[in-house]
Amino acid sequence: MDNKTIYLDHAAATPMDARVLAVMQPYFIDNFYNPSSPYAPAVAVRCAYEDAKQKIANLIGVKPGEIIMTAGATESINLAFNSVSGHVIVPNIEHYAVLACAKIHEHTIIEADKRGFVSTDSVKMAIKPNTQLVSVSLANNELGTIQPIRDIAQVVKLEREARLMRDDSTPIYFHCDASQGVGQIDVNIARLGIDMLTLNAGKIYGPKQVGLLWAASHVKLSPQIIGGGQERGFRSGTENVAGVIGFARALELVTEHRVHELERLTKLRDDLQQLLISAFPNVVISGHMKHCLAGHLHISFPELDGERLIFLLENRGVLVATGSACAANKGTRSHVLEAIGLSSELANGSIRITLGHLSTTENIKLAGDIMVKEIKREYERLNK
Repeated sequence: MDNKTIYLDHAAATPMDARVLAVMQPYFIDNFYNPSSPYAPAVAVRCAYEDAKQKIANLIGVKPGEIIMTAGATESINLAFNSVSGHVIVPNIEHYAVLACAKIHEHTIIEADKRGFVSTDSVKMAIKPNTQLVSVSLANNELGTIQPIRDIAQVVKLEREARLMRDDSTPIYFHCDASQGVGQIDVNIARLGIDMLTLNAGKIYGPKQVGLLWAASHVKLSPQIIGGGQERGFRSGTENVAGVIGFARALELVTEHRVHELERLTKLRDDLQQLLISAFPNVVISGHMKHCLAGHLHISFPELDGERLIFLLENRGVLVATGSACAANKGTRSHVLEAIGLSSELANGSIRITLGHLSTTENIKLAGDIMVKEIKREYERLNK
C-alpha cells in the first residue's frame, strides 16, 4: 500500500505487524521441518510450536491442551457447531459463518435491538429443552456493538445447572466468536465465562488463515478433519508452525498495547465522527453509543449511494467499506442493517469506517477533510 492511501477498513483485514513476520520467517526456510518427524531439528520445531500454543493459552487464561489450531475463524466456528446435534441459538446480526452453521441445525435466530445489542432475556426465552449451543459474537463486525457476553454466559450456566438438578444430561454450551474486538476487549476466559472461543490471527495483525477454537474440558468435540491425528485428532494435518508462532506474537502484542490502543482509537474515532456530524447534521450513527469498539464508526448519509461513495473516496485514496467484506463480495445488502431495522434509504447510504494501527491523527484528519468534500459534492450533484 502506498503512502498516499488511507486505509480505514481494519475490520476486514489488518496488515501483518513487522514484529510478527520477523518471528515467522525462520520457519519458512531454515526451520521447515515437519514437527511430527523424530530427528532433532524437527523436535526443535515441535517445541517451538508447542511453546507458541502455550503462549496463546497463557494470554487467554486457558490450558494449551484445550486449544485446537484451525485455518481461520470460519473453520473454528464450524468445529464448534459440529460439536452438537440439537437446537442452537444465534442472533440475527451474526457473521455469515455463524448463521450458515446454525441453519444446518434446528435453530432459533433471536433479534438484536436497533443498536445491534443482544439481550439476555432474548437468549433465555429462546432456550428449549433440546438447546445445545448458544453462539454470540464478542462484538459485531459491522456496527462494532459489544455484546454482554458474561451476562449471557450466566444464562447458559443457570440452564446447565437446572438440567443437572433434574438429571437431564442434555449438554448446553456457549460459544463466542471473538474475531472482532481482540486488542480492544479483554478476552480472558475466566472473566467471559464461556465454553468455546473462536479467535482469528488475521484480524490482529497476524497471518491470515490462522485461527483457533478453545473448548473447555467438558465440551465434547467431534473431529472435523481426520487423518494423521494432529491437534488431538480434532484437526488433522501438518501443523502450520510459522502461522501459529506468528499468531502467538500478534496476540501478545495486541494484548500488551490494548489499553493504550483503546484510548488512541477512541479519540481518533470520536474526532472523525464529530467532524462528519458537524458537516452533515442529518447523518445517522448506527451501533451502541456506549458499548462499541473504539475503532468502529458506522454512519449513514440520507439520499446518498454508499457504494458510489466508497468508489469516490477510493479515487481520493481513502479506503472504507459499506459493511462486511463477505456481503460486499456477494453483492448483497447487509443483513445486519436489515436486522436492526435501518431503513432502505439509510442502509443504501451507509459506510463502515474501521480504524487501527495504520490510523494516525494526521491521516484521519486528512481522510475526514476528503470525506466532507466528496460528500458535499455528492449532495450538490443530487440537488441540481
